[in-house]
Amino acid sequence: MPADPYEGLESLSTEQPIWERFFTVAPLVLVGTQEKDGQPDVAPKHMAFPLGWGNYFGFVCTPRHNTYGNIERTGCFTVSYPRPGNVVTTSLAASPRCDEVKPIVGLLKTFPARSIDGVFVADSYLYLECELDRFVDGFDDNSLIAGRVVAAYADPQMLRGTDIDDGVLLADAPQLAYLYPGRFAVISNTQAFPFPAGMRR
Repeated sequence: MPADPYEGLESLSTEQPIWERFFTVAPLVLVGTQEKDGQPDVAPKHMAFPLGWGNYFGFVCTPRHNTYGNIERTGCFTVSYPRPGNVVTTSLAASPRCDEVKPIVGLLKTFPARSIDGVFVADSYLYLECELDRFVDGFDDNSLIAGRVVAAYADPQMLRGTDIDDGVLLADAPQLAYLYPGRFAVISNTQAFPFPAGMRR
């Protein structure tokens, strides 16, 4: 290690957001909500993740988006995890509205959630039904929307088990990842993480 560990590093100005200067890996999900007129809305989100080890799920959104307002009004949302082969339709779910309607949503194959008002996007591999737990506002123009998972459904081929190696499972059923800003990857070639003996979460 050099005497100065910062030698060779570039200092990034924090006067502006830093996140577009490099790539970060994230999941890519479709969040479903219900509009005021009862029609479904679907929006892709990549700042989305489990909240802790319990059945909580959160994602970042802005109060300017209908997704935020719909959840504030209905108190629930759905999450669909799309497959790599559906990256184009997932992207199109971000299409702008026309006369307060997002035309692409009508072209997506959906089916209704069971325990909350909302829809899932078909041909995904994991589905979550969430009830609103809280909004955490104040990240500049953005907010964290936290939900409690009240129901979950998965493609059996995506589920871990004692009869199949995790690496084989992911090779047979790859996952979609978003590399912000503006790229995606298909994850199929993975390695077991070298956890130290005795480590606890």
